[in-house]
Amino acid sequence: MKEALLYEKLGDGKVRCGVCRWRCVIPDGGQGVCATRLNRGGVLHTLLYGRVASICADPIEKKPLYHFHPGTMVLSLGTVGCNFRCPGCQNYEISQVCAKDRVAALHPISPEESVELALANACQGICWTYNEPAIWFEHTLESARLAKARGLYTVYVTNGFISPEALDAIGPYLDAYRVDIKAFSREAYRKISGVARFEGILESAVRAREHWGMHVECVTNVTPTVNDDPAMLREIACWIRDALGPHTPWHITRFFPYRELSHLPPTPIDLLEQAHAMAREEGLAYAYLGNVAGHGGEDTHCHACGARVIQRRGMGVTAIALEGGACHRCKTRIPGRFEGAQVSSGLRHPVRPPT
Repeated sequence: MKEALLYEKLGDGKVRCGVCRWRCVIPDGGQGVCATRLNRGGVLHTLLYGRVASICADPIEKKPLYHFHPGTMVLSLGTVGCNFRCPGCQNYEISQVCAKDRVAALHPISPEESVELALANACQGICWTYNEPAIWFEHTLESARLAKARGLYTVYVTNGFISPEALDAIGPYLDAYRVDIKAFSREAYRKISGVARFEGILESAVRAREHWGMHVECVTNVTPTVNDDPAMLREIACWIRDALGPHTPWHITRFFPYRELSHLPPTPIDLLEQAHAMAREEGLAYAYLGNVAGHGGEDTHCHACGARVIQRRGMGVTAIALEGGACHRCKTRIPGRFEGAQVSSGLRHPVRPPT
């Protein structure tokens, strides 16, 4: 165990955690909502520092990030636990468990070792993903510092419920912030995540972009009967346009039934296409369809002339028509970070943790 960085002592052995917006008040011997932080004698400890559940070398497109070093590989790491309780979570085996019960089975890995693994596996960056990275805060913060010092880019794939102080602490070392915007009403957000107050998620996304200069991309997994109302999807599109900018990529992804949402059907493709068209109508230049294999909605087209500048198939990049990050036809610069962009197979491979 390692002492947590962001907490305050309240007296009577209680502490208040400051990593996420739950701001859990934890009694002596207790844990927070994420079940990864333990109060022992009035001192808050993280159970996750130096412990990993999953490591893989992924295409950056899997995150998904489409305007951030396309075709490059990123070392992806995740641990256990989460501060959300999404009923259809695809990674529930690691996200919805108690760290105290699982920590002994996790692989030890230091921040230094994770950086060396990225370099040894020809990855251009490190990404904390698979479960909510903010609850792994002490580990990801130290890892991000080291990664930046070694020339690697850094990515959070996050539900966005991070506290402002945690965001500000890691902000100087984080390059990309891929955030879920799950819905646009408290009722729908509660149904899909267990959290109703989503306004802070929006605030953090804006701060990541405006204050820290992070590259931000948003994802909405369109779940039938929960967040598929066209008016709500239009609200999300308009918020992204107005708060993050009209060139901010929005990934509109297809839901597939799983776990407690197994009774729901997959998202109809025509609904996703309608949402995509609506996003373009509202002025979002870069809306994408996800989880629809082979669909043209995966490709990037220049917002000025419409030329296709990146062609994708699944997680692979099959063609790039950019010249110094600009459209090959009209020379308009495509918003994003395209250094090192390359054609790629889209294949991922597991990475062995250090022994």
